[in-house]
Amino acid sequence: MHPPEIRARARQFFLAGSTVADTARAVGLPYLTVWHWCNDRPEAKFQGTQHRCFRCREGVDSPTNPEAYAYLLGLYLGDGHLVTTARVPVLRIYCSNAWPGLIEACDVAMRAVLASKVQRVQKQGCVGVQSYGTHWPCLLPQHGPGKKHERPIVLADWQRPILERHPGDFLRGLFHSDGCRIANRVTVRGKAYVYPRYMFVNESADIMRLCQWSLDLLGVAWRMNRRNSLSVARRDAVATLDRHVGPKS
Repeated sequence: MHPPEIRARARQFFLAGSTVADTARAVGLPYLTVWHWCNDRPEAKFQGTQHRCFRCREGVDSPTNPEAYAYLLGLYLGDGHLVTTARVPVLRIYCSNAWPGLIEACDVAMRAVLASKVQRVQKQGCVGVQSYGTHWPCLLPQHGPGKKHERPIVLADWQRPILERHPGDFLRGLFHSDGCRIANRVTVRGKAYVYPRYMFVNESADIMRLCQWSLDLLGVAWRMNRRNSLSVARRDAVATLDRHVGPKS
């Protein structure tokens, strides 16, 4: 892959009036390579795929929109999949048809973090929100072969400060993918009670620990009601999650 600076130089020549052939000679690259840059890649896409990856930009150490990044990372760890075996990596996050607001929020987050184009592919019972981009693997280093619960999921050193500053957005992504807000019903001494409760279920012990860590950062009390299931039920803890997460829509 050629450096972004060479592509930008080629675009400048072309937009200034040079032909594709003259531009190719000026930058010393094959005609077809430059033709694709000048004709197949609109400027918005060029800017999005090459200049919005903060991991590859000199002097930039954090995303432009850290809240959107934290939210998208939570969604990815829950219901996401990053395919790196294709010619261009593609990030896919699957959202249930029952939650159109979640589908829209996922689309918006992808665009805010990196994507210049997002596709929505209808599946049975869900929508695959997807975006092709060379730099998605830079931003989601947790990708890898196999299921997430069968391999280690560890934050990179540069990711931890982002989530420490925005744990609520990260939790919103986790709960919107593999969690829910429900009305819990219990009967005590013959009297029925109903109260709100958040649940998070995930088979990965590493992802569960990240959820617990983020809840601790917010001071939210939690407990494990099963091996793979976390519950938040205390009134003040639920109120805190209502401010940061809220029910799916």
